[in-house]
Amino acid sequence: MIISAHPDDAEFGVAGSVAQWTADGKQVVYVICTNGDKGSSDPDMKPQQLAQIREEEQRQAAARLGVHEVEFLRYPDQGLEDTPDFRKHIVRMIRLYRPDIIVTSDPYRKYIWHRDHRITGQVTLDAVFPYARDHMAYPDLMEEGILPHKVKEIWFWGSEDINLRLDITGFMDTKLAALFCHTSQMASMGAENVEAWIKHKCREMAEATGFTYAEGFHQVKIPY
Repeated sequence: MIISAHPDDAEFGVAGSVAQWTADGKQVVYVICTNGDKGSSDPDMKPQQLAQIREEEQRQAAARLGVHEVEFLRYPDQGLEDTPDFRKHIVRMIRLYRPDIIVTSDPYRKYIWHRDHRITGQVTLDAVFPYARDHMAYPDLMEEGILPHKVKEIWFWGSEDINLRLDITGFMDTKLAALFCHTSQMASMGAENVEAWIKHKCREMAEATGFTYAEGFHQVKIPY
């Protein structure tokens, strides 16, 4: 399960690995927390219109990667808060889909980091341990038949403490193709600039591994 704050975050952080997993026959689910309705520098763009555009872009990107399902929680962009309701929403997703591994943004990255990224990472971590696990947490979910689930691992992209690097050399083109599905975002960033930057970062991540391109994470195995 990939839990991202905005449409396009997952393509920047983990798309090469997602492409590898789906090629290997693994099922991957996306959970997109906000509707991305602030992500434009176009003064004529309306938030509702942008949210619709970005949702469709995310569906296209997920299809390129072979993602099994995309869940849109549709919180407002720049509006995430660490609340019981948001945490419960993430717990519901975890218990419904029952993933072994969850990948999300690192909440402990210092200084310049989108607030929605920090909150998504922290709420996801708390949802994994202990709330999704404990049967006495959210008893109304139990009444709906949505039973507790123990996630085995949680991985964080955007981390300053990387302890896991995955080879995405064979899937760099797929990662870029998925990223370029987010046309509304690439228009302001410049596709050529984005491609060069992504390749540079993934080459840096692969240094001393023998890979050409890599994605890096901080991996935590959940102690049960």
